[in-house]
Amino acid sequence: MKSWLPIVTVLLACLSGHGQQQFPSVRLRDMDGRTVDFADLAARGRDTALVISFWATWCVPCIAELDNITDDLADRSPDTPFRLVGVSIDDTRTSHRVKPFVRGKGWDFDILMDTNSELKRALNITDVPHMMVIRSGRVIYRRTGYSAGAEEELFNALRSR
Repeated sequence: MKSWLPIVTVLLACLSGHGQQQFPSVRLRDMDGRTVDFADLAARGRDTALVISFWATWCVPCIAELDNITDDLADRSPDTPFRLVGVSIDDTRTSHRVKPFVRGKGWDFDILMDTNSELKRALNITDVPHMMVIRSGRVIYRRTGYSAGAEEELFNALRSR
C-alpha cells in the first residue's frame, strides 16, 4: 500500500491544478503608461482565447504577421473570438518609436512594453516574432518565426477547443 502513496500524491497534485499553468507575474506598461501584470492578463484567457504576439518595430516578419492578423480580424472574430495583445520587446533606445508606429499602422489592439525583456526571459522566448495562444489558463499554441500564410495555423488553433 505504501508504494502507491507517492503515485497517488502526484496524481492528485496534477488534477488539483485542472491543467492550468502558472504564468509569471511580470509587470508591463501599456502605451498609456498603465501597469498590467502578465499573470492577471493570462488568467483572463478563460472565456476568450488570448493571443500574445511578441514583436519589435525593427522586426519585419513581426510587422507582416500582425498586419495579416489584423487584416483578417474582422472576418475571423465571430468564428473564433480572441483578444490580441502585442508585447513590444523594443528596448529603451527604440521604445519611443512604438506608440507612433502603432498609430501609423492603425493597430487597435492592446500593446504592452517589455523594454527590459523581463517577460520574454520569464517565458523562455529567444526570438521574435513569437506567438502564443492562452485559453483556459494554458498555452494551447506556440510558434516562433513567421512566413506568409502562417496565420492560418493560428486561426486553426483558435478554432480547436
